[in-house]
Amino acid sequence: MKCIDDLVTNFKQQRPIRGGSLIMSIYGDAIEPRGGSVWLGSLINILEPLGLNQRLVRTSIFRLTKDGWLSSEQVGRRSYYQITASGRRRFQLAFKRVYGELHPQWHGQWDLLITSALDQETRKELKKELGWQGFASISSGLLAHPNCDAKELKNTLQELQVSNDIVHMKSELQDAVANESLKKLVSGWWDLKQLADDYQQFLGVFTPILPALQAEKELDAQSCFLLRTLLIHHYRKILLKDPHLPQALLPCDWAGNAARELCQSLYQLCYQQAEQYLTNTQETAAGSLPEADASFYRRFGGI
Repeated sequence: MKCIDDLVTNFKQQRPIRGGSLIMSIYGDAIEPRGGSVWLGSLINILEPLGLNQRLVRTSIFRLTKDGWLSSEQVGRRSYYQITASGRRRFQLAFKRVYGELHPQWHGQWDLLITSALDQETRKELKKELGWQGFASISSGLLAHPNCDAKELKNTLQELQVSNDIVHMKSELQDAVANESLKKLVSGWWDLKQLADDYQQFLGVFTPILPALQAEKELDAQSCFLLRTLLIHHYRKILLKDPHLPQALLPCDWAGNAARELCQSLYQLCYQQAEQYLTNTQETAAGSLPEADASFYRRFGGI
C-alpha cells in the first residue's frame, strides 16, 4: 500500500535512525508476548526494510544487552536474545500505558513526595526515574502525581534505597471538579502544550492511513507488520512523556483522546496479519515463536 510505503520511506529518511529505540518497540510489542526471545538473524531480516542494516542492529543489540534490557544465549553459531527479568518489568510498565486504560478513574487524590532530605545527585536520579512514571516537580524538593502506580512507586523507592529518606503524603482535592486555576498549574507542571503538539503530529501522520486500510480487501502481512511497528513506535515515544493524567485535569479537546482512538483502530486492523508475518519469519532456539499469551489479546480493552 502506498500510504504504508510512504510511512516507511519517511522513517528511513530520519537521521539518525535510533536502532535501539525501534528494537525496544518491537520487543515490547511483538516479541515479549510471544516468549521474549528471538534469533538475531531473523530479527535482522525484519528490520532491514525499515532501514536498519546488519551492523546497526548488532550494535544496538549489544548496547541493549550492556544496559540490562536483553541477555544472550548461544546455540551453535546462532545468538538468541531474550528480555531480562528487569527488562521485562520495565517493558510491562511502559507498555501498560500504551495498551491500558487511557484515563483511569480519579477521586481527586494526589501523591506528594518530599525529597529535600536527599543529596543533589540522588534527588536528580529519583526525579528522572519517577519522571518516567509521570511525576512532576512542582517545586524544589516536591514531586507530585494525581494518579500514580503505587506498586511501581514503592519498587522504585526500594531499588534506589531512598524509602526511608522520602516523605510520602496523600492530598485530596476539596472541590469535586478541578477548577481552571488548577488546570493552568497542571498544564505548566507537565508542559501539556508540547505533549498536545506531539499528539497532533501523530494524528497528522496516521489519520490518512485508516480509510486506506479499511478500503483494502486483502492486507499484505509484511506491510501490516511494518505499519504496526511504526504505529506503536511513534505512539510509545509520546506515551513515555505522557504523565497519564485524569481526564478532569486535561483540556476538554485533548488531542491524546483522538490519538488513542486512532491507534486502537489501526492496531485492530493490522495486528492479525502482522502476527502471521512474525510466525513466518521469526525463530527461537526451540523453533518457531510460541503463540501470543493471553495478555496480548487484552490490549486496548480487547482485540
